[in-house]
Amino acid sequence: MNRLALLLALALTGCNTLLPHGDSVVEGPWTSYAEAQQAFDKITPYRTTLADLKALKLDPHAYPNITILNYSDVLQRFIPSPSVSGGSLDGGVKDCIDAKTACQGLEIVQHSIKRKRVGSFWADFLNFKREVDMTGWRFKGILLLKDNVVVYKLSGGQPIIHEQEESKNPLGPLQGAGEAAVKGSF
Repeated sequence: MNRLALLLALALTGCNTLLPHGDSVVEGPWTSYAEAQQAFDKITPYRTTLADLKALKLDPHAYPNITILNYSDVLQRFIPSPSVSGGSLDGGVKDCIDAKTACQGLEIVQHSIKRKRVGSFWADFLNFKREVDMTGWRFKGILLLKDNVVVYKLSGGQPIIHEQEESKNPLGPLQGAGEAAVKGSF
């Protein structure tokens, strides 16, 4: 009798809370795209030092997901092929590349994406219809330093992410049964 009461209670209550949800977060010093952009806006090429970057929480030794780029990495990112001439590069990039091993880069990648299943619990549970709502943000920035002074900065990303996925299976839980039977017979 208790099982029947539990099943009835589940059927009558909002079953959306039983749908799976998840988060994908690349940790870093900021909790939003705006915070990340504000930190980058405080950086002034040829004035901001490595010590200043540490105060802005851009220290790869103290904060996660900040990649240190060596001279070779910088070359690969800014001169990907012989058809790209050095004359078309930004002055800060040229200064960094000309400095060779005194050139260093920092690549900052951070995002926060939340995935939430929405819609009917039973349609999702029985694999008839699955709806996923994704929200969040992505930030990517690159800094080039010559002799521990920023000579170039670039930032971008997606301040707002909102995506919806929907998949329908008219046969519900039997949708893959035919494929499984064919694979199992060989």
